[in-house]
Amino acid sequence: MNNLDLAQCQRCAGFNLRRATRAISRLYDEILRPSGLQATQYSLLVTIAVAGPAPINQIADLQVMDRTTLTRNLKPLEKKGLIEITPGEDQRTRLVALTDLGQETLAQMFPLWQQAHTRVTEMLGTDRFNSLLGDLSAIVELAG
Repeated sequence: MNNLDLAQCQRCAGFNLRRATRAISRLYDEILRPSGLQATQYSLLVTIAVAGPAPINQIADLQVMDRTTLTRNLKPLEKKGLIEITPGEDQRTRLVALTDLGQETLAQMFPLWQQAHTRVTEMLGTDRFNSLLGDLSAIVELAG
């Protein structure tokens, strides 16, 4: 492969979305650090709060994540007592819900999340930020 081919790879949507994801995650992680949780964990708590109690498969779909990865990411939250995973109506289904401690933690983290969100919105400007959200939603729909 020559340099021209490699340069084309740098214009790839996947390449650039992963770079952007790492950069924005770093910013959010830095601001959320006092909470002891990462941005990915905050995102999971929010999804569970909005959807829950919900089956693991539903949470995985909402996060656009495979079930195995989600289960691995839920374990630290369960160990900290922020979520509980209980049997569903049949043996194949498990439900995920926030605990009282999880709800309190989410409420305590919200102002930190707001700081990060405000910083990103101010850096991009409201119009660019809203356009970005629309574009990202379209990508999720198209790729899903």
